[in-house]
Amino acid sequence: MEYISTRGNVQAKGFIDTVLMGLADDGGLMVPAQIPVISPEKLEEWRSLSYQELFLEIFSYYTNDEIPYDDLKKMAATSYGNFRTPEVTPLHKVNDSLYVLELFHGPTFAFKDVALQFMGELYSYIAKVRGEIIHILGATSGDTGAAAIQGVRGKEGIKICILHPHGKVSKVQELQMTTVDDSNVLNLSVEGNFDDCQKVIKELFADLDFKGRYHLRAINSINFVRILAQTVYYFYAYLQIDGSAEKKINFSVPSGNFGNIFSGYLAKKMGLPINKLIIATNENNILERFVLTGEYKPGSFTGTYSPSMDIQVASNFERYLYYLVDEDAEKLSAYMAELQTEGKITVAGEAFAQVQQDFAALGVKNQMCLDTIGKYEREYGYLLDPHTACGIAAYEAFSGPDETAITFATAHPAKFDEAIALTGIKQEFPAPISALFSMPQFMTVVEHDKAEIVRQLQNFYE
Repeated sequence: MEYISTRGNVQAKGFIDTVLMGLADDGGLMVPAQIPVISPEKLEEWRSLSYQELFLEIFSYYTNDEIPYDDLKKMAATSYGNFRTPEVTPLHKVNDSLYVLELFHGPTFAFKDVALQFMGELYSYIAKVRGEIIHILGATSGDTGAAAIQGVRGKEGIKICILHPHGKVSKVQELQMTTVDDSNVLNLSVEGNFDDCQKVIKELFADLDFKGRYHLRAINSINFVRILAQTVYYFYAYLQIDGSAEKKINFSVPSGNFGNIFSGYLAKKMGLPINKLIIATNENNILERFVLTGEYKPGSFTGTYSPSMDIQVASNFERYLYYLVDEDAEKLSAYMAELQTEGKITVAGEAFAQVQQDFAALGVKNQMCLDTIGKYEREYGYLLDPHTACGIAAYEAFSGPDETAITFATAHPAKFDEAIALTGIKQEFPAPISALFSMPQFMTVVEHDKAEIVRQLQNFYE
């Protein structure tokens, strides 16, 4: 399989080159030249597979045989062998119409572990077989950073720097990143918000001289492998429901950077019979506004109880636009130029009608988020983290009486106790999270200044 840039100017040699490229040199995002389609018969054959077996089946369509099967199998076993449940992402039945896919059983108690444990193993593998130094650079709104650090800490041939917005992630998220004292890890706490951090990252990846000199690699969902690894659990969840082939299955997905929901869009294009893809956001509701009006326009940043979705510029949105314009790189480039010059993108006519066929969306207000947490704890004895609560609220808004919904639990509630405490609920922390509060922190606080961030990176990499 070949991989191309959404902007049309870059074609990668294969899967590993796509992994290493992350953000394409022309500023676009890498996508497969063709999306493989899984037949209904093949889908039924997959019902009895374990998570790791399903992972290997799906990845086999994309890896071009560049990675020997036994090597890929070993990486999958290592990546998912340290999850707290053998199912990796167990499906919890809440009631007859609602299931919650628990994505928080990895080492950092968040859904990012599902992709990033594998990416850590993959980067380590590439570094060894190619004899390359890999410098991972990423920005996080909270969970990506901890999961990425956990995936590569202590690994030979790899250094990782993560930028996070200072004071704008939960305390547990901060501690999971900054209590790591490995020599190959640098935490930069940036005075600004997530979009500020992500903007610097994109500019550095677009600086081809800097990117080449320091062997920069992406860990954020701008890297297609993140998207592909997340696609696996859509298939897995669907296949765990008895009789799902005869049911209307909706997915309600908390999404800030459009990565998690785009993974579902990819799964649907691969043949997974998803009825509705429901985007759950918070008061930073750029995606909801786009689905309702056709206008994609970043607004003012708002801090919420679901900080991992406090994002106004959704990086993966470009991938969706690429398919919305029928893979026309010129049209896509014109849209992205419009965003740069006009500060917005407007989709109208048949394209807008397609958007409303592809997605429903709800921006969940802070109080609704807390009310949903309280309601599900009272009625079902099931505690939601605030991001998952947004997903549940969106399910309630858009799932019909004859439909079955799967909502993603994207983090363990202990990671967001500041919000949970506002509902009056007291929770017990898992032992690994409790232990964080007595550990020293290691991070450097920097201004939102690209030059200063570059100086920190040069000192770290050299």
